[in-house]
Amino acid sequence: MSIANTPKPPYYAVIFTSIHTNKEKEEYDTASARMVELAQNMPGFLGVESLRDKSGFGITSVYWKDKESIKAWRYHEEHKIVKKRGRAIWYEKYIVRIAKVEKDYGKI
Repeated sequence: MSIANTPKPPYYAVIFTSIHTNKEKEEYDTASARMVELAQNMPGFLGVESLRDKSGFGITSVYWKDKESIKAWRYHEEHKIVKKRGRAIWYEKYIVRIAKVEKDYGKI
């Protein structure tokens, strides 16, 4: 995984923080990779960063051009199916946060 090379702000971040149940791990890994592939092909997608530790705690930040792009991703049919599976099987706890990035800086 690498640091997403996002454009000059403003843009949006959808931050998904979760605790994995460690159930159906192989299915989860396949679905997760598929969601990244789908998101990358959505209009307005800017980048993704994701980490999960051995305890199951994870954070995924997906960067989007605008709120309309986030909404389109939220209602994507395949994404909706995977989210439902995640709530039922894969996630003990989770929270989604949406933030407007007004400033960023660093060395990439």
